[in-house]
Amino acid sequence: MEDPVTEEVRKTAMDINETRIINTDKLCPASENCGGCLYQGVPYAEQYRQKDKAVRRLLAKHDIDEEVYLGMEPAICTGSYRNKMEYTFGDLEKGGELELGMHFRGRFMSILTTDECQLVPASFNTILRSVLEFCRLRGYRPYHRKTHEGLLRNLVLRCGVRTREILVNIVTSSSMAFDEEGFREMLLGLDLDMEIIGILHTFNDSVADAVIDESHKILYGRDYYNEEILGLKFKVKAFAFFQTNIDAVERLYSDVLKVVPDVSGKTVYDLYCGTGTISQLMASEAKDVYGIDIVEDSIIAARSNTELNGITNCHYICGDVKEKLDEIPEKPDVIVVDPPRAGIHDKAVAMLCRYEIDEIVYVSCNPKTLCINLDSFRANGYEIKSIKAYDNFPMTKHVECVCLLSLGSSAAAPA
Repeated sequence: MEDPVTEEVRKTAMDINETRIINTDKLCPASENCGGCLYQGVPYAEQYRQKDKAVRRLLAKHDIDEEVYLGMEPAICTGSYRNKMEYTFGDLEKGGELELGMHFRGRFMSILTTDECQLVPASFNTILRSVLEFCRLRGYRPYHRKTHEGLLRNLVLRCGVRTREILVNIVTSSSMAFDEEGFREMLLGLDLDMEIIGILHTFNDSVADAVIDESHKILYGRDYYNEEILGLKFKVKAFAFFQTNIDAVERLYSDVLKVVPDVSGKTVYDLYCGTGTISQLMASEAKDVYGIDIVEDSIIAARSNTELNGITNCHYICGDVKEKLDEIPEKPDVIVVDPPRAGIHDKAVAMLCRYEIDEIVYVSCNPKTLCINLDSFRANGYEIKSIKAYDNFPMTKHVECVCLLSLGSSAAAPA
């Protein structure tokens, strides 16, 4: 009989061989200096090995038994997988020519134009290049993060992978005029392999270096795009959270549904629910599903999507999980958490543990904060039953995980 470890290695090698490798013969021109990619030029099998090793090392650091680690699923595709990019306007050198793209590695104030990025659809690169030329010709200057002067801040592109729809959002200060009509006509005249269904102009005068919607105008079309995941339809608003790799997230969510305990006739909490994807996937069997998310656009989209899909037993609350849990009228039978990169606040962990339900499913986009949270869950009487990693973002350092927690038979009182 073949050794189980050998069988696991053999299966992983087969999975890696089935990964769609894209652009291995050409390095991105910005690869040496762009802060986005980490593994440009590294064969995918080696990328996988390094990321899997990093996860194992992190688990060991937190004294998590290696036996619960089920390994890492290789990438489905290594390129053109991102459906969202937030680009920044700036310059490479102080007072230099206008640039649009990513931060220069190690130089936060410098921006590098990235119009040949291999992680995005070709249409994104075409739009970026055209927007940059449009703004250069008009002499527009970038917003300066220290002096808080200037016009241009960000370009946000989002698309529906299944629907081939693109949403374009330019973010500026309100300090000076911007040629909205010319911008709209320029974009609509581009030859793209996707369809622009919405053009937005967002105003942001905040001193924070982030994309903030203080107000916005729709210059063309609508402020959302459509997407489909596992047979469900979703309207994704301009500022709502949504997974950035659709093929990979379909695999991830399918595995989450396998890990989630039987929800038939039960009350489910979907915390940090985003636009309600997991909620709606569980709704067909659950009695009721309650979702909480702090982003208002996400909750608006979640409510709209449940109506779009004819679902009546999903209920959504906008706000911070640790402040809104007590507003849910029913206690949970099943809990699924899918927090942002910062993880779950210790107060929220303690609140979840007080429900003393048998199992909690934790979907993580940051193994470091996952492990920190797992320390807290274990201190409150939960045991780690399994952890599986997913390389959903090849060329980058990012890894996602799905973890199943089980209440120990001799659980201590919640801390």
